[in-house]
Amino acid sequence: MSTFGRYVFRQVGGALLLILLSLGGIVWIALALRELNLITSQGQDALVFVIMTTLALPNLIAIIAPVALLIACIHTLNRLNGDSELIVLTASGATVWTVARPLLLLALLVSIAVSFVNHVGMPWSLQLLRDYVIQVRTDLISQVLQPGQFSSPERDLTVHIRDRTRDGELRGILLNDARDKDQTMAYLAERGILVKREDSAFLVMTDGHIVRQKNGDAPQIITFDSYTINLDRFEPQGLGGGVLKPRERYFSDLAWPSPEDAYYRQRPGEFRAEFHERLANPLYPFTFVLLTMAFIGQARSNRQSRVEALVLAFVVSALFRIGGFAANNLTVIHAWAVPLLYLMPLGGMALAFFLIRRNEVPRSGPSVTDRLMVLLAPIRALAASLAAVRNARALRRQGAR
Repeated sequence: MSTFGRYVFRQVGGALLLILLSLGGIVWIALALRELNLITSQGQDALVFVIMTTLALPNLIAIIAPVALLIACIHTLNRLNGDSELIVLTASGATVWTVARPLLLLALLVSIAVSFVNHVGMPWSLQLLRDYVIQVRTDLISQVLQPGQFSSPERDLTVHIRDRTRDGELRGILLNDARDKDQTMAYLAERGILVKREDSAFLVMTDGHIVRQKNGDAPQIITFDSYTINLDRFEPQGLGGGVLKPRERYFSDLAWPSPEDAYYRQRPGEFRAEFHERLANPLYPFTFVLLTMAFIGQARSNRQSRVEALVLAFVVSALFRIGGFAANNLTVIHAWAVPLLYLMPLGGMALAFFLIRRNEVPRSGPSVTDRLMVLLAPIRALAASLAAVRNARALRRQGAR
């Protein structure tokens, strides 16, 4: 790699790390705020809170990393253009690929990292997160809930315990579940004990009854000597369950699922979509780098055209990624949509190669990028006119005062 290539690699790599840490921090804070009730209402300590929110982060790293690379490339190329470094490089006879080589090398590293997260990091972290979810759910009943106090682990779910013996037996259990808008279930029992089995936790109650009331109907009372509740039913949506979901499984489990797997038989589309999404996702770093080079990889002396090219590079890249998300959802329903998952990143690369090739060939007319900006001229004019009208109204209001 040339001296200039190493210089560009360091610049983009540093920006990538900074942006990745920033985006990762924002996502972690969002996850932390969502799970804050672990401390406020479920009595867990701060360590469990930090571990659970951190384990949920790799699930989003595969999406964040290519976007961070896109922003880093746009930022660095814009700075190189603003400092006239690209102009000097072009004047010396260098091509656009002189700048593209270090960016493509960085895209390769990001792609390898995304593949590792998809196939190893994400399944491992999500499976470990399930273990903590079971621990929290178990602690909620056996340790966290204080005798004589009403607690709500989540909305419309209330639990009360009269007493708890030294051996862990629960006395005077009341569990009211009103999360279903069509009916309310209330469980009352004299005694109960918590049992762990494999990946689930169960509450075994004795000497009690169930009160079930549907909307507008009289309540139904069922008496029982022994009744077992799977506590998976009372976890927040999306936090596990007794069966591993496709995103929680390793690549081999998606490529060769067991025909006896009940979850696979019920939802084969989710396995199909997750399998191909993990293969297609590492292609996006290359797509984003090539699209960035196509729009802002050439030297520009006009500041306005640079800004328009920056916006166009980001918008086109975002459209291809959004198309990938849409193709993933469509693949869950229809098997024929599988090629669309690969068509989105590969189509972005093809468009980028076409634009780069057209911009490299000398010609008297404007470049493809310039033509796209001409097509966007009416939209820019409309936005400018709306801004002028808004400013005029503001000035009139100030004059009236």
